[in-house]
Amino acid sequence: MQSDLADYCVDFALSKGASYAEARLEERDSNGFLLKNGLLESAGFDSRAGIGVRFILRNCLGFATVNRLSKEAVRETLSSSLKVTSAASRLTDCTRLASSKAVKAKDVVSCSESPSSVSAEQKTELLSHIDSAVLSSGAKITSRYLSLSDEVVRKYYVNSEGSKIESVYPAIDFFYSFTLDANSRSGHRYWHYGDVGGYECFKHWQLDKVVEREARGLERNLSEAKSVSGRKFDVIAGPEVVGIMVHESVGHPYEADRILGREAAQAGESFVNPSMIGKRIGSAAASVVDDPLAKGFGRYCFDDEGVRAKRKNLVTKGVITEFLHNRETAASLSTASNGASRASDYDKEAIVRMSNTFLLPGGYSEEELFSEVKNGIFIKNFQEWNIDDKRLNQKYVGSEAYFVKNGEIASPAFQPTIEIDTPSLWKAVAACSNKVELHAGECGKGEPMQGIRVSMGGPHCLFKQLRLA
Repeated sequence: MQSDLADYCVDFALSKGASYAEARLEERDSNGFLLKNGLLESAGFDSRAGIGVRFILRNCLGFATVNRLSKEAVRETLSSSLKVTSAASRLTDCTRLASSKAVKAKDVVSCSESPSSVSAEQKTELLSHIDSAVLSSGAKITSRYLSLSDEVVRKYYVNSEGSKIESVYPAIDFFYSFTLDANSRSGHRYWHYGDVGGYECFKHWQLDKVVEREARGLERNLSEAKSVSGRKFDVIAGPEVVGIMVHESVGHPYEADRILGREAAQAGESFVNPSMIGKRIGSAAASVVDDPLAKGFGRYCFDDEGVRAKRKNLVTKGVITEFLHNRETAASLSTASNGASRASDYDKEAIVRMSNTFLLPGGYSEEELFSEVKNGIFIKNFQEWNIDDKRLNQKYVGSEAYFVKNGEIASPAFQPTIEIDTPSLWKAVAACSNKVELHAGECGKGEPMQGIRVSMGGPHCLFKQLRLA
């Protein structure tokens, strides 16, 4: 990597009057394959590199990117950006960054089967094998879509405060979607698998068994499921459902830039405000964390501002305890950054993002949790969801779901739907099982849009007396 060029970016910005500067050099190699109804529809690779430079000049924040990796190109690009930022400084508020310790570190993720060691032919064979497994379910599949991608991202981060961080992160990403018909009903199942590492992750997932089981479960649900008829039930939500609840109703509204109104024009606002730290939002059984150090798709050890990653305790026993911060939002709220600043690529500015966000486990085994339910519903996974732009009112529609009778899973339930506000949802948590599952996703945020790797999940969770549509 041309780390000396990133160093030069920082030095050049400082020489032109910047009070702070940082540079993030990234090299990214990726491959992607798409199988549609058994046919290879696309296959390709990408290799790119560039530097993103952020600086403060006359108390105004500036950002510039360059993909021509030469000192001449850096001088040309930064000179122009510095000039624009200087002019804009008369019209903008003073930019402050919370203090952060200088870090010098290397963060290299090892893998036993690197993306480059697996041929394109082997990767397409993996997809074909999974596609065959969908068909072997015997369900009436009307369409199927499988995608596989991998990448290796090499970064070098440097700032004017003394930080220098090198990292190498390989990642694997698989997505499947299929539609099937049964009993004059149509159903759709999709899900995402991903992890930081190599193709050893892919083998661990056993996706051929997963998709066959999912197809059979959805077919049975469409064929046999009965309506829940708008009654109140005790509800056990599976980790996939808990994950989307946590991500949408806790993760996003606890992003400090959103709380401060900086996303209002694009993605909306938050029902949370800074004065709510220490306020109760859920039951004592509900604790939610965002942990980039956990093994998941959103794993990292240093964020894109050079801040060391740490677990963020967003909700502790039902009480709001922490927000997600970068250095700028932390300064605005008189606290320290907790390492939640991420960018999807070198040419995007780092903003406040989630990583691995999940509900903490409780003390029940899954069997004990189900034994608490005499007449209820188990929602294993979901087919759709939505939430308002303040992250307050939301809806989750079950896909594979079942009635629970006297602690036992019984007959299928047809698309049980939870419509509820965020405090009522988390105050209804009665108990959690003792095993957490994390599920991969791609979280979209920002303008321009930045899709970034995350995980979401939790244990099986018992909610008391939710009204289902």
